[in-house]
Amino acid sequence: MFSKAKVGRKAPDFHLPSHLGGRVRLSDYIGRKNVVIAFYPLDYTPVCSNQMPSYESQLKEFEALNTVVFGISADSIPAHQSWSKSIGGISFNLLSDFWPHGETARKYGVFLDDKGIPDRYIFVVDREGVIRYIEHVGLKNIPDNNKVIGFLKTLENGQ
Repeated sequence: MFSKAKVGRKAPDFHLPSHLGGRVRLSDYIGRKNVVIAFYPLDYTPVCSNQMPSYESQLKEFEALNTVVFGISADSIPAHQSWSKSIGGISFNLLSDFWPHGETARKYGVFLDDKGIPDRYIFVVDREGVIRYIEHVGLKNIPDNNKVIGFLKTLENGQ
């Protein structure tokens, strides 16, 4: 599957509800923060239950690089809230692309229509709102956070 979103292009904006309450708009971070967008298939699955806590454990490293992390799946807010508690708590925004179902994942070109879920992808959006990094991780793999952190270090040194 090829992503519609491309490196060097403006990231599609979104306005999604968070498990922490309220809604998050990507464009609110333009001019202020880099954003790591981690699309993941489903709450309560083994790979996802390792991936999201891995960001939590390295959150200070992301923050030191002027970066926020968003996890996005097509699960509902109640599912995100319950799952977050079950895996020890997630303090960054888990965003719900529940309705319209998968709309944001479709904008990024990562929604698997045959499965009804987003594929596992990592996007890095710089402070100007431009996509600088895309990694297709795949459904069964956990992304390497150190690879993304290394890219963010390069990005921060170049900005």
